[in-house]
Amino acid sequence: MRRFLTREELIHQIKIKKTCLCIGLDTDINKLPSHFQKTPESVVEFNESIIEETHDLCVSYKLNTAFYEAMGSAGWECLKRTIELIPENSFVIADAKRGDIGNTAEQYVQAFFEDLDVNAITLSPYMGKDSVTPYLNYKGKWIILLGLTSNEGANDFQMQPLTNGRLLYEEVIETSALWGSPGNTMYVVGATKTAAMKRIRRIIPDHFLLVPGIGAQAGNITSVLSNALSPDVGLLINASRSILYAGAGKDFAIKARTEALRLKKMVENSF
Repeated sequence: MRRFLTREELIHQIKIKKTCLCIGLDTDINKLPSHFQKTPESVVEFNESIIEETHDLCVSYKLNTAFYEAMGSAGWECLKRTIELIPENSFVIADAKRGDIGNTAEQYVQAFFEDLDVNAITLSPYMGKDSVTPYLNYKGKWIILLGLTSNEGANDFQMQPLTNGRLLYEEVIETSALWGSPGNTMYVVGATKTAAMKRIRRIIPDHFLLVPGIGAQAGNITSVLSNALSPDVGLLINASRSILYAGAGKDFAIKARTEALRLKKMVENSF
């Protein structure tokens, strides 16, 4: 069973490794280098090589479950095997974006916290407290709530002004922050939303932020750090495609390491 990582232990890993880099193992079977067969087994082999070359450069791995679920039952097994390959001192995130009422949430808790044995799961908070509580009741694990996403559709609801003068995402973050604590709750904030990060930090100064969108989505690390870094770092900065597909040949893992090292140095210089 994967060892629980407390907030203090995660901060310790960040400080000793001098990085808050999170690598997204969002592996698309159709984008594997040409010398791989397009099979779930090849996805595991690809992931293993990426992990072996990068585990010392990051503190976390995030797996978007859709890329595995799309492969059916074999994909779920591929997901489990990949997680087992990740070192125990790494913070493992299931990027599943679940969000449903209590009795359904209980089943997701078993699937992700017991069967997959991840450290954290991403959730949508928009069905309210009772859809999140079952995850918080599982001691030693984390939830990562969608705070402010970087997609165009974020303007449809998240950025809508309320009658009290606040934006909807601000109200959601402030309210949901009361459900857990900085020791078991994080928030997703897109890397392209740096203009809002200082406002978010005023609401949740001590919570960790998971920041996707570095690399292929052109998020700027320097801007993220200058707007969202907390005294305890408080960030997991995620890059996926720019690392996974840095190379398309047999040296793909070495190329992935080179890109991960480049990002690590950018973060390290800002601490």
